[in-house]
Amino acid sequence: MKILYLTDLYYNAKGRDYYEEDLYITGRLKEEFDIALCHPINSKSFEKEADLIVFRNTGPVSGFRKTYDEFVERVKTDNLKTFNEFTGKADMQGKQYLLDLTARDYPVIPTIDSIENLKLLGDFEKYVIKPKDGADSIGLEFLDKKELLKRNLENTLIQPAIDFEYEVSFYFINNTLEYALYAPDKEKRWELERYDFTRKDKEFALKFIEWNHIEKGIQRVDACRTRDGKLLLVELEDLNPYLSLLELDRKTRERFMNDFMNVLKKI
Repeated sequence: MKILYLTDLYYNAKGRDYYEEDLYITGRLKEEFDIALCHPINSKSFEKEADLIVFRNTGPVSGFRKTYDEFVERVKTDNLKTFNEFTGKADMQGKQYLLDLTARDYPVIPTIDSIENLKLLGDFEKYVIKPKDGADSIGLEFLDKKELLKRNLENTLIQPAIDFEYEVSFYFINNTLEYALYAPDKEKRWELERYDFTRKDKEFALKFIEWNHIEKGIQRVDACRTRDGKLLLVELEDLNPYLSLLELDRKTRERFMNDFMNVLKKI
């Protein structure tokens, strides 16, 4: 099988080395597949030669929006096989899903997009605003109510600044939970440790995987643990989630890679 692996080895992410993860993954994949790497902006010439396109650590697609939209259109019109498949309703489509899930009473940080609905969030010392088409914390700001009321909030999401204990991420291949990691120090989001999830934790994460209904892909469910012990969704990354593979113990990393390669072979 010929795999075209799309990534940006030069993307500079705070607290993460995307290129190290992708070099590790492709180093393993080349044992089983023929692999070619390139950035999405250069992929068109190679797409029809590949049996499968794997979309990985490209960084936020807002940096190459036109190219990305054209790529997704080719996926549909040319029936290109991709992993992840481009059917997601979460970050793949922007942040609208946070509004949709709030309206449906899912366990998500309450989210609105109009100052007229601020009362639905309640009174908080600080609020969080982020662009609807944002990613990787780009454009995220913390404002008090007075500052919030002065801002132009067009195409912006508003959330309460939740006082949480820690953030935790659940990593899935298709609908199988592979592992979970958490940040014990909430000020250091990407200093991660193994998280031994409970049955209730798994049920929480699966709610969002089942809602999104991606049959073929890797997804990361990011959540925060509130002071009263609840989990609330922060983000559902269904396009190109960073996996923190090199932070895992060897056994977990090997199991993930074996499952990953087995899934790719069946596409």
